Amino acid sequence: MNYPENLKKGDTIGICAPSGGISEEDAIKKLELAEKQLQEMGYKIIETESVRKEERGRSASGKQRAKEFMELLENDDVKLIIFAQGGDFLVEMIPYLDFEKIKTLKPKWMQGYSDITSINYLWNMMLERPSIYCENIKDYAMRPLFRNLTDALKIASGEEIEQTSFEKHEEIVDFRIEQPEETLENQESIEEVEDKIEELEKEYNLTQETKWINLKGEEKIEFRGRAIGGCLDCIKVFIGTKYDKVKNYIETYKEDGIVWFLEVFEMSSPTVLLTLWQMKEAGYFKNCNGIIFGRPLFIRNDYDTDFNQTVKDVLGDLNIPIICDADVGHVSPQFAMVNGAILEVTSQEGKGKVKTILK
Repeated sequence: MNYPENLKKGDTIGICAPSGGISEEDAIKKLELAEKQLQEMGYKIIETESVRKEERGRSASGKQRAKEFMELLENDDVKLIIFAQGGDFLVEMIPYLDFEKIKTLKPKWMQGYSDITSINYLWNMMLERPSIYCENIKDYAMRPLFRNLTDALKIASGEEIEQTSFEKHEEIVDFRIEQPEETLENQESIEEVEDKIEELEKEYNLTQETKWINLKGEEKIEFRGRAIGGCLDCIKVFIGTKYDKVKNYIETYKEDGIVWFLEVFEMSSPTVLLTLWQMKEAGYFKNCNGIIFGRPLFIRNDYDTDFNQTVKDVLGDLNIPIICDADVGHVSPQFAMVNGAILEVTSQEGKGKVKTILK
């Protein structure tokens, strides 16, 4: 595994938007608060041209997004790239990336999740370069920073950490239902503006008890292996394409064994089953020591079958431990998972921990 140089105070963090951009007023304010806090922590910040743009779910054309991403990869001052946000269209820029040239560049730490899977996953699978699957830039507006955000920076700084499951997590609120708009333009007083900024800086709204589930009812699960994964909605897109190097990856690291970490943004239970079935039949779970599934965000439970039962239906015949409802992915807070690192995973009595080993 080709590890990047460790992040240190005084280094530059680059921000770019390979999928969606940040264009709403409140979101831009949150971006600026995040950048300010990182600067106060001792880092320099640069943005690429299209971070604050968005049209039809894209920050720019696929070619332009690839160009801006390459600018950060080629900038030796940039030691960490934190992405603007996810979205749906990152794959449009993939054909414009020069992977042969990228192989000649120094590895860099990168951080993001959701549609950013399409970078993190490919970098691990094709280039054997690790990255951090955790929050995008706007969450760094939070004061004080939540543990997962500081954990991500620790990892980028070269620390091997052990993360323990959170006591509670956020309730799933369907943002697809249109809500009344409220922006800073509508505020009529300085006090109201200050209240709005305080709201942007708040921690997660943790109301739901966190309970990791050992899918086959095991009292305790322990496994270790080389990590690969991300958002299942994105991973399924690459199956069978020229970018699909999973078999090479799991063969290269068979002595370590493989740990898959997967989570869902939006699927129906049949789509989950069909995707996992395709991965299984394609040999993706060969040499696998265990699978961690994060809490799914939006699942349509067709045929009276929920997510966990669906996973059991399709993967239950694999002779490997499977964990569900872990602190991975879209339902905050999420662990800082390192795509490409060695993970040591434990799940017992609804609690879990992941130790990250950078080797």
